Amino acid sequence: MAVSQMALTPAASAADNAEAPKGAAVNVLKAAKACFDNTVEVSGMVLARDETAVRPDRPGLKVAEVMVDAGDTVTAGQNLARLTPPEGGTIMVQAPVAGTILSSTATIGAFASGRGEALFSIIARNEYDLVGLVPSAQIGKLAVNQTARIRIVGAGEVDGKIRRVAPTVEPNSQLGQAFIAINGTARLLVNAFGRAVIKIGQSCGVAVPLTAILYDSDGTVVQVVRAQRIETKRVEIGLMAGGQVEIKDGLAEGEIVVTRAGALLREGDPVRPVMASN
Repeated sequence: MAVSQMALTPAASAADNAEAPKGAAVNVLKAAKACFDNTVEVSGMVLARDETAVRPDRPGLKVAEVMVDAGDTVTAGQNLARLTPPEGGTIMVQAPVAGTILSSTATIGAFASGRGEALFSIIARNEYDLVGLVPSAQIGKLAVNQTARIRIVGAGEVDGKIRRVAPTVEPNSQLGQAFIAINGTARLLVNAFGRAVIKIGQSCGVAVPLTAILYDSDGTVVQVVRAQRIETKRVEIGLMAGGQVEIKDGLAEGEIVVTRAGALLREGDPVRPVMASN
């Protein structure tokens, strides 16, 4: 009886092995929850938020001395130029606000008046906006106080916040303006190009690598492993960031997903899943 039992054992083991799938090894991971920022990108130019024009308050004055140049930082009340009236004496032109001299037309010997071209233009308080153009389809998503991350040519990245959104769009281009206040008092180059990424919301749900998504004529699918066999699931994708994509419908948290899906894997194929780190 003992001999008979030993003879049956190898046969039973072979039968068990025959039933187990012996397919290709595939990298998999568990679908996990993640949050994605919903953003709108805006391109535009850096402009002074408030340009303060400086002129004398009476006509017939001649510039006798210029004390600042464009690009200089000034304080409120600082002397900018000395003027002389026809009857003699001296009149000092002072900065009405602190900031940076944006431009100057003051030259010694030139006449100045309260109605002519401004002697100086000051970037008041060193405050800047990124004035960007936004397609009409997206401008409705923007609102005051939404935060932004701004990359400015020559100045790197800075934080910002929407200050104002124009109520109209240009009829031909269908572009509207968004005014994004740039945080801080760092000196920037007026008319420099910038690009802002504005956060308009956040969406949290199941996420998978972008490489796990397959596209076909009917939409998008992912390949999952169930009982060591491939199963194809149709999914609805949402936001993307950092090589990950949001799955809005069709996949549950914890399902085993093929990290790099491909046409060589078909429904029902046996595989040997190799778990990867999320």
